[in-house]
Amino acid sequence: MMEAVIGFLTGVMASMGLGGGFVLVVWLTLFADVQQRTAQGINVLFFLPIAFVSLIMHLKNGLVNKTLVKKLAVGGLLGAAVGTLVSQVIANELLRKLFALFLLAFGLRELFAKRTESREQPLTR
Repeated sequence: MMEAVIGFLTGVMASMGLGGGFVLVVWLTLFADVQQRTAQGINVLFFLPIAFVSLIMHLKNGLVNKTLVKKLAVGGLLGAAVGTLVSQVIANELLRKLFALFLLAFGLRELFAKRTESREQPLTR
């Protein structure tokens, strides 16, 4: 039952673009005793259908900046390939610590960053 709740929360957060994968990875590593590398693989596989459904809905609602996506896509794909290769040579314990530092850094940034103007920009279709 708990797995279904975690899956639901992860799906909701991921579809909203809120990083639902971190919920799944944290739950898998802390409570389900799954190694970090395996948890990350499960997260990617879990994310694919959620991303597909979310993408269709966001496209339908005009919430995707296609010009920006085109600019980011090549770097994102290259980064995904490099990140996957690097994660295979890093020890699991170090990978866990890097993931924790990543979450901490972004969490602190969100808590303490001053927002003087809106980051929202009109969408380009």
